[in-house]
Amino acid sequence: MTLVLVVDDVRAMSEQYAYDLKRLGGYEVSLADSGQEGLERIAAEAPDCVVLDLEMPGMDGFDVLRALERRGVETPVIVYTGTGNFDRCIQAVRLGAAGFVDKSEPMERIVREIETVLERRRLELEVRALRRRLDAESSLVGDSAPMRALRDATARLAPIPATVLILGESGSGKELVARDLHQLGPSSKAPFIALNCAAIPENLVESELFGHERGAFTGASATRRGAFEAAERGTLFLDEIGELPLPAQAKLLRVLEERTVTRLGGNRPLRVEARVVAATNRELESEVAAGRFRQDLLYRLNAHVLRVPPLRERLSDVPAIADAILAGVCERFGVRKKRIAADALDALMHYDWSRNNVRELRNALERMVIAAEGDVIGPEHVPAEILEAAPARSPGGRSFHDLRAEAERQIVVAALERNGWQITRTAEELGLADHASLLKVMRRLGVERPAH
Repeated sequence: MTLVLVVDDVRAMSEQYAYDLKRLGGYEVSLADSGQEGLERIAAEAPDCVVLDLEMPGMDGFDVLRALERRGVETPVIVYTGTGNFDRCIQAVRLGAAGFVDKSEPMERIVREIETVLERRRLELEVRALRRRLDAESSLVGDSAPMRALRDATARLAPIPATVLILGESGSGKELVARDLHQLGPSSKAPFIALNCAAIPENLVESELFGHERGAFTGASATRRGAFEAAERGTLFLDEIGELPLPAQAKLLRVLEERTVTRLGGNRPLRVEARVVAATNRELESEVAAGRFRQDLLYRLNAHVLRVPPLRERLSDVPAIADAILAGVCERFGVRKKRIAADALDALMHYDWSRNNVRELRNALERMVIAAEGDVIGPEHVPAEILEAAPARSPGGRSFHDLRAEAERQIVVAALERNGWQITRTAEELGLADHASLLKVMRRLGVERPAH
């Protein structure tokens, strides 16, 4: 049920509003007798809409709007006034109010205004969710130094129609990098074809890659284009390239060198122009030494290499990644967006995620959303194995400068989360001289408040 909060210092007025809003709009209504109480109820109850009196003693409606803006609260607010001074209402709209009414107007008009504001808010959230989904499909989340370096390298390689090899642990986001290369490249409107080499039965690998003619083998009842042809002038992403059987590796090498494919059972070479992006979580040099991967193919693939950092090397990105994942999970589950408490985030930032990186974090967050009945995910909802695990993190060969920068960024992000991203309060907790000092540190570390 839609919850409307009415904030008015005149109790008789707010009670009348509550009665009429329930009767005409079917809303659940909560009341607050002052601006301060209104802020407290907004934080505790997360109403869908607020009806706010502008003229109140102490903290008036303008002060409430300024406080909501400082805190980053986006709950739609309709202001009302009994003075007839609509210039003040316009001023309130400039401060973030979604609409305004006069106290003398009929309640039916006020209910219509609430419905209009709620519908506008619903559309805004829908558009934001769609944009977030597109962003999640085409870009990596996080502003730590390793991620900024990866994005810069990806942007430099994207316009070059050369083969790229992406290295990274399972679940670290290799396909997202491949999609970025495609989206930022000159053929972004052409197809992006993703093929997981580990998921294709060995006897069908060549057919999937190169296609087949009718009758080429038992069951080939029709001619079929392979992945190279399907990608046209776009991108062919070969995930888990290390799993490709040796015979298929030899044919792939020939395709990369000659830029033509011949379908199984056919004899006519077909020109292909797709860009090949390969990815693996294996050490291909070791696979070459063991005779499981062709050295000449490795040379062809690794002319340009992008390395995706594991999540344990960029734990300061966990809050931003978690927020993006939560938005999608809650939308998919059909529940209201949940918020992660600072102490729960702290637990996530002290786990190394070595088993499956971002994919492991996504799975944990799905479990946490299901476990949390309210709108806030607390430490009690964090899976036990994460809470109990020791932070088994190792430097992994990174320089002292990189390790120090990431540790500093993690400290700053965690403190900002604990203090609701209040700059002055966080600066005080960290023992900095003033908020300007913290802002300078945030700029140096690339820390920005995540968009909600």
